[in-house]
Amino acid sequence: MRRPTPELELYPPFQGFPKEGLSFLRALQRNNNRPWFDKHKAEYEQFVKLPMQSMISDLQSPFRAFAPEFDLNPKRSIFRIYRDVRFSKDKRPYKTNVAAHFVLRGKPKGVSGSGYYLHIEPGEVYLGAGIYMPESDQLKKIRRAVADRSEEFLSVVTEPSFKKTFGAMEGEKLVRVPSGYAVDHPMADYLRHKHFFVGVAWSEQRCLKTRFVKDAAQIFELATPLVTFLNRAIGVI
Repeated sequence: MRRPTPELELYPPFQGFPKEGLSFLRALQRNNNRPWFDKHKAEYEQFVKLPMQSMISDLQSPFRAFAPEFDLNPKRSIFRIYRDVRFSKDKRPYKTNVAAHFVLRGKPKGVSGSGYYLHIEPGEVYLGAGIYMPESDQLKKIRRAVADRSEEFLSVVTEPSFKKTFGAMEGEKLVRVPSGYAVDHPMADYLRHKHFFVGVAWSEQRCLKTRFVKDAAQIFELATPLVTFLNRAIGVI
């Protein structure tokens, strides 16, 4: 049996995201200011941050089976609650959800490759996978892979369980087929995509249960063939 890593030992088993955490996030929506947050920071640490870190820790085991090259680290994978307001008209200092991004080992959170995403907010839980807002060079490589390896790509996105769970890919699409591809290209609809990302949205009730870890792992495993295809297209694996 694999011995627990020190990181696993730091966090209690996930017992469901606490209702107090959702209550905190709802209150933060109404009181998004530093004095209120400072007064209630202990609640954030206990009922929001720690449960999410526990979930990340518990997801490490299933990920070792289907995506061992990904880094699920309770400290690194979770997003900070503080918003970057430097270039935003919205000056609210805090995010009103708790989120995590799982990326390849050694890669920063963001758009360096295809990965997995999870967030919890009042009213909704969202689990997604793929690449959102890829850089121009990444997008060109993905489109080339979709065109050149169309059978492989279609075997992923038309697989019955994948299609039933995720439906179509999310995000914006070009009005026309991108330059360099025929208007009647057989993969024209997919080549028009600006994002290659799929996801599911659940009610907040799903995250309150202990089995939320298992449910989330099943979604992420189902999305793994797309994540792998995209990372191979980009050339990061």
